[in-house]
Amino acid sequence: MKILVLNSGSSSIKYQLFRCADWQSIASGLVARIGEAEGELKLHWLDANGQPQARQASLPIPTHEDGIDQILRSLCASGALTDVSELAAIGHRVVHGGATFAQPMIVDDDVEAEIQKVVPLAPLHNPGHLAGIAVARRLFPSVPSVVVFDTAFHQTMPPTAYRYAIPEFLYAEHRIRRYGFHGTSHHYVAKRAAVMLGQPLEQCNLITLHLGNGASASAIRAGQCIDTSMGLTPLEGLVMGTRCGDIDPAVPIYLLKNLGLDADGVDQLLNRQSGLLGICGVNDMREIDRLAADGNEPAELAIGITTHRLKKYIGAYYAELGRVDAIVFTGGIGENSAVIRQRSCAGLARLGIELDADANAERIAGERCLSVSGTEVSILVIPTNEELEIARQALATVAAAS
Repeated sequence: MKILVLNSGSSSIKYQLFRCADWQSIASGLVARIGEAEGELKLHWLDANGQPQARQASLPIPTHEDGIDQILRSLCASGALTDVSELAAIGHRVVHGGATFAQPMIVDDDVEAEIQKVVPLAPLHNPGHLAGIAVARRLFPSVPSVVVFDTAFHQTMPPTAYRYAIPEFLYAEHRIRRYGFHGTSHHYVAKRAAVMLGQPLEQCNLITLHLGNGASASAIRAGQCIDTSMGLTPLEGLVMGTRCGDIDPAVPIYLLKNLGLDADGVDQLLNRQSGLLGICGVNDMREIDRLAADGNEPAELAIGITTHRLKKYIGAYYAELGRVDAIVFTGGIGENSAVIRQRSCAGLARLGIELDADANAERIAGERCLSVSGTEVSILVIPTNEELEIARQALATVAAAS
């Protein structure tokens, strides 16, 4: 049996096909520019001999239904999928599940309606997810569609962590609270960290750092999230590629009053024009590392602000947890930037956090431990795999239901 994972956006669909027997990814790709004059289909797969193959085509893809139909046709043409009957489930990534969903769900009309209710909390993401879900249910009624939420892992946070200090009616009537995101990634790397530590997840206290163009931190006690850096939206928290992260709440008010911006203008500025891009004009950390090494002051400042913020969250979460077994770096920056890891952990030896400089500087892929031998807190690099986590959760959900 196989699991197809779909990540449907407003004009694109990312997909990946897993073989359940060994969780091998046997095909992946992208449908892009849905609704435009000419769409794009990309597919990478393993042939019968296990050799990688690729195909790319330009063709009209007017709707999400056409996109998913093209995905199925391509998978079958490649041999990665013989027939839809091979699918045990279709796993769907959904960014926002609100406070309703704390675990994956098999989609029915009620689940779809609940996801629709939280569209105002994720207007850029959930409508695309819903389009993909609706099409999959219509095209493949015999295959269970399972939704896996980015927010679900964080639903174990206590009210002291998820409530804002605002009037009660804003929480009760408008659902304004902290939800957190990247939960599927944080959950995946937490489980992998437990394996690397040789302990059950339920006995692990972890600080997980998902660092990419979007970035978030989570505090995990006994395998459950007790705090995370993102809030009502993914704007809160760490410095990101184009998002400002934590900021004085009066700043948007100042922008509205003094710069002549409207709400959309403030949203655009803080979400699309800030973060690393706003500080130094570049949002690719690889380029920022290179510029800083050449003496570029804005690039050096971008790294300094980023790691200053990271260190604050590490310290805060250490205080919350009381005992930390490991700090986990993941995401494109977390996995690849030795500079960010080094400067985020610098000066924390008194907390048992000490990075091995030689190990940190090695450019090797895969899971690895970078802490000095014998130190109290392990420093781990674990490549995330959200699609695999969605596939596994989808299969487990279907198995539990049956």
